[in-house]
Amino acid sequence: MVNLANSPPAVALAARWLLDGRRLDMQGLADELGMSRVTLFRHHGGREALLSKALWLLTERTLRTAARRWDWERPPGALRTPGTGREVNAIVSQSTVLRRLLDEEPALTMRVLTDPRGRVQTGVVAFVAASLRADMAEFGLVPLIEPDALAYALVRLGESFLYADVLASRTPDVATANRLQQALVEGAPLEQTRGQPVAARCRSSP
Repeated sequence: MVNLANSPPAVALAARWLLDGRRLDMQGLADELGMSRVTLFRHHGGREALLSKALWLLTERTLRTAARRWDWERPPGALRTPGTGREVNAIVSQSTVLRRLLDEEPALTMRVLTDPRGRVQTGVVAFVAASLRADMAEFGLVPLIEPDALAYALVRLGESFLYADVLASRTPDVATANRLQQALVEGAPLEQTRGQPVAARCRSSP
């Protein structure tokens, strides 16, 4: 269950509506919050802005859940970033909230999810960059490019496969996204590194 207690009431309510499968309606939200629609707009912007805040709230908790799951099962020497990414991809691909939004309002939903200046994508990129830096500190990971740029590439790659049906009329492909993201993080073809501990591979990178 998503804990919304520490979020702004309007954002928490919008997120709850999304979880319940309800379409965000600004007048309905304002009525339930006991405020005027004008006040709701003044504090949170229009419907797209509030949707962005609510989706980031749910996304942030998805990232934390994915990180916890991987920490529980992560074997010794395994990097944080690829494993956490696999958990994120699994959760996103199975999300009924996102699927409903993508089915009902694909253009709006993709704009909110993938805007490079929006809070969802920038927040996910920052999370991945922090994970990469943690792997660099713990394992001596030497990424192909600097962490912020690599994080952005990993997120965009994930989007292209997870939302392939909306972006390019293709079937979403979680398995390929997982493999490509892992290869980008580890910086070497998987067949060349099979059998060698991740930590050793990372420290031996040029």
